[in-house]
Amino acid sequence: MARVAGVDLPREKRGEVAVTYIYGLGRSTARNILLRATVDPSKRVKAWTDEEVARIREIIEREFKVEGDLRRDVSMNVKRLMDIGTYRGIRHRRGLPVRGQRTHTNARTRKGPKRGVMVKKKTTAAAPSAPAPAAAAAPKKAGA
Repeated sequence: MARVAGVDLPREKRGEVAVTYIYGLGRSTARNILLRATVDPSKRVKAWTDEEVARIREIIEREFKVEGDLRRDVSMNVKRLMDIGTYRGIRHRRGLPVRGQRTHTNARTRKGPKRGVMVKKKTTAAAPSAPAPAAAAAPKKAGA
């Protein structure tokens, strides 16, 4: 099993796709890495030799920020935006869309599941309450 940047690459996938399992590497970057390491991108990971794996690992470690380092940088950037109180930081803090999407409808991915309006149920009169005692009120004056 090829282990690169702390990630076990799937053995049955083509190399071009398997390298994308590393956080921070997409298809085009993966293809460039494999071409520079002189590995056929359509070759399955299980067919890679130890030398090929070492070349790929060396290129990734030397030139790319991936996995833990990249995750830490991204989270620090978001934290910085929140600390200085930018609009984007406030949107991150509130869990709302950051890049200008509408929130009147949609935005369920960021906002989470719908929380319905709490409707209070009417209490049914199971036992009639005793009539209120009549207050001894003074008679109303007419016309005064």
